[in-house]
Amino acid sequence: MSITPINTALTSYGMSGKVFHAPFLHCNPKFTLAGAWERSKELISADYPGTQSYKSYEELLSDAAIELIIINTPNYTHFDLAKKALLAGKHIVVEKPFTVTVAEGEELISLAKEKNKIISPYQNRRFDSDYRTVKKVLHEKLLGDVVEAEIHFDRFSDKLSYKVHKETPGPGANVMYD
Repeated sequence: MSITPINTALTSYGMSGKVFHAPFLHCNPKFTLAGAWERSKELISADYPGTQSYKSYEELLSDAAIELIIINTPNYTHFDLAKKALLAGKHIVVEKPFTVTVAEGEELISLAKEKNKIISPYQNRRFDSDYRTVKKVLHEKLLGDVVEAEIHFDRFSDKLSYKVHKETPGPGANVMYD
């Protein structure tokens, strides 16, 4: 049985596009990496020949060949870009945090149901080896009955991020969201 790959575009080809999305879309035969919205640089086609660099989000949304859009832009943009994609008839995957507020998330879920579109948060950590190992250990009860566990991913830097949107106070910006 042959499966037609899902034509997929990214809303950004920065670090998350280059590291977390494009390589996996490119190597998975169930997807076609069609391109990315690149506001200032045109880098995706150098890394993935045959892909398109969209000059505007409207251009990406109007491409009838695009079926799935991955929202991988700054947190405060997730709701607006996801809503526009759903209204344009696209399926969406939204990076964490899914939205800045619960109300925004509920609105997107409702709109996706109304438009009969698939909507999903990007849940890459479920596939990390450490998470899968812990899941296996718990499932096989190798530790007996676990009553308490503390699992975290630590990272520290004494320098501010060069990404201004991560360091400037506002909706979706701070350590809780990032």
